[in-house]
Amino acid sequence: MSIHFGGGVGNLSGMTNLTVRTAGVLGLACAMAVLPCVAQNSLSTATAGQIDAAAKKVLEKSGVPSASVAVVKDGKIAYVKAYGMARLEPPIAADPSMQYSIGSISKQFTAALILFLVQEGKVTLDDPVGKFLPGLTRANEVTVRQVLSMTSGYQDFWPEDYVMTSMMKPTTPQQILDVWGKKPLDFEPGTQWQYSNTNYVIAGRIGEIVGGKPLIEQLQERIFKPLKMTGVFNSDASRLPANDPTGYYQHALGPLRPAPQEGRGWMFAAGELAMPASDLALWNISLMNRSLLAPASYDEMFTEVKLKDGTGSKYGLGVFVGDHDGHRTVFHDGEVSGFVSANMVLPNDKIAVTVLTNEDASSAAGTLVHQIVPLVLASASATAVDDSPATKAAEARALAIFTGLQEGKIDRSQLTQLASDYFTQEALDDFASSLKPLGTPTSFKQVSTSKRGGMVFRVFTAEFPGRSVRILVFEEPDGKLEQYLAIAPGS
Repeated sequence: MSIHFGGGVGNLSGMTNLTVRTAGVLGLACAMAVLPCVAQNSLSTATAGQIDAAAKKVLEKSGVPSASVAVVKDGKIAYVKAYGMARLEPPIAADPSMQYSIGSISKQFTAALILFLVQEGKVTLDDPVGKFLPGLTRANEVTVRQVLSMTSGYQDFWPEDYVMTSMMKPTTPQQILDVWGKKPLDFEPGTQWQYSNTNYVIAGRIGEIVGGKPLIEQLQERIFKPLKMTGVFNSDASRLPANDPTGYYQHALGPLRPAPQEGRGWMFAAGELAMPASDLALWNISLMNRSLLAPASYDEMFTEVKLKDGTGSKYGLGVFVGDHDGHRTVFHDGEVSGFVSANMVLPNDKIAVTVLTNEDASSAAGTLVHQIVPLVLASASATAVDDSPATKAAEARALAIFTGLQEGKIDRSQLTQLASDYFTQEALDDFASSLKPLGTPTSFKQVSTSKRGGMVFRVFTAEFPGRSVRILVFEEPDGKLEQYLAIAPGS
């Protein structure tokens, strides 16, 4: 997952749920799936109408059940709406007060806690992690800064976009670290950038050890209460309440199904939080106003960490940082089982856009953020296409697997055991029934490739008359596939 998520001293990792707010009674308009439920709107009628149209189009095209949107303009919450269905059976329309899991957006809260502790002189960013967790691989060579900036080399324990069977059982941060924190590093510390949830399990445990309290309690005391973020929920401790959205997933383009729940403890400091979009907007306002931490701490969080050779990482501490058409951006997305989120802050422009959705492995949240931002501020984005020679072989292999799945078949010799477990008969039936009617792709292209969790992550697009399908693949160093998913694009 893109969070994309623990024993130790005493009972510091025993987390409890935060405040659970009760959603208000839905009005007639909110009870109809085709209409948005409105909480707040001070945008112009034209801009609000454009956002409504964009949200409707993205949900219709992606098939994602719902989206909750919050827009900050001029440093104030200007627009909050929910679209679609929070639950399909029994049908419940989405409401802006509902809590959605935000996945890896949680990481910036963990980073902020560490920065609070730095301000108090209890830890420094250049401390080796071995000062607090001496049993980890090369713990005296990896710094706290490298953990927070994804430059440590610790391997990601959850790069996949589905919940493996092994993750449906409870765990602890210490158990995660005993496995992934003691593996050989994927690279020399500080020489590469690679996304890894393991880094934030390390950061969360350091925060607990140094702060002397469970992570979730410290976040509540230092961040959520001061900012009046009253709807935050610890979804690592239990499922979201019944009045909140159901998370969904699907096999290929098959029917939406309630997503399985990760076992307690897997998300921890890397993706444990759920909240309404409006609560995340309050956090965004604090970032642009620099109202909670010391100025030097925001400088650290928002400054791109450089690799040892001087190359930029495009990542600060818990956030992606960049410059878009001359506008500074702070961004992160997140994914846990059944939910995908995206959050972009333009701190100098006092603008932020949050989109929370309730289907995993979907690009709808990110797509909608990137469509809304230009409506509030003139900007655009482009997507690079990987067309290297090595891509051709990967495309041929992925297409062959796709063609087999259209017939309900999979060559298990190409899969890891976890991927093979994913392809149950139900999954194969859903792949076949939803993909076979599409016929032969008019094109099948790899559109991006990157490294994650010691594997190569590839994204392909299959084009058909009138529609397209995205394929998300993780490939192990030995060539076996850890993941092969087919999803509807967000746009």
